[in-house]
Amino acid sequence: MGAGSTNGALSANGTPREARPPALAITRKPDASLVDCELTHLERASIDVERALVEHAAYVERLRALGVEVEVLEPLSGFPDACFVEDTAIVLDEVAILTRPGATSRRGEVDSMAEALAPHRQLFRLEAPATLDGGDVVVTDDTLFVGVSARTNHAGLKELAHRVLPLGLRVKAVEVNGCLHLKSAMSLVAPKTLLVQPNWIDLGRIAGFDFIPVASEEPAAANAVRVGGSLLHPAGFPRTANALRAHGLEVASVAIGEFQKAEGAASCLSLLLDRA
Repeated sequence: MGAGSTNGALSANGTPREARPPALAITRKPDASLVDCELTHLERASIDVERALVEHAAYVERLRALGVEVEVLEPLSGFPDACFVEDTAIVLDEVAILTRPGATSRRGEVDSMAEALAPHRQLFRLEAPATLDGGDVVVTDDTLFVGVSARTNHAGLKELAHRVLPLGLRVKAVEVNGCLHLKSAMSLVAPKTLLVQPNWIDLGRIAGFDFIPVASEEPAAANAVRVGGSLLHPAGFPRTANALRAHGLEVASVAIGEFQKAEGAASCLSLLLDRA
């Protein structure tokens, strides 16, 4: 079980799944309203939307170069954060679970993502009083680590646990402090290896994994996207990228500076899935 091609299981022919890129990535171009994005931890800074479009196009091309088919959705007018598609759904091998974002301004994004995912997965939807952002969910082989954050509440965690239990998956809560989402503090970079920012989460809650800490000079460097045998990692964090390479991991840097001003990260910009 797991999400897309990121869970480390074997495929039907016995090939390690982590060696294969996901079959499809769903992304969305940023809308001009990105300048009015939700912010929780950062001061508002000027966002150049034209530059964001260039960065997004380069991100898409990087995914394609890694062997991924990419579906690019058009901007969703009136929804400043809609380019951060990861928050609207959790895509597993069997199903996709549509979230109920913690920011009320984002809840209108979910129906559009449901249309994009419907050809590929059976869909389930979280309901009130649950709130949960996909950026708070790190999927591993048999466990979904879920950040309890400003955007994800205990009701969201409980309903998600109910939905994934029949799939043989369990949910484990991790308190998040000092950042927006769990994936800002922790990313799965290999089947049993996590890139972590230990100042923002309690690593005592996470057993059975090796940890690669971010460089102390790069506190926001813990988010990465695992694409087959490669990692997409934001440009501007060379020390952390070198630490990943020292562990034998292939790192492809992506420039996402305009999205980072909106508290976005590399994983926020895509939903990855294998063909059902």
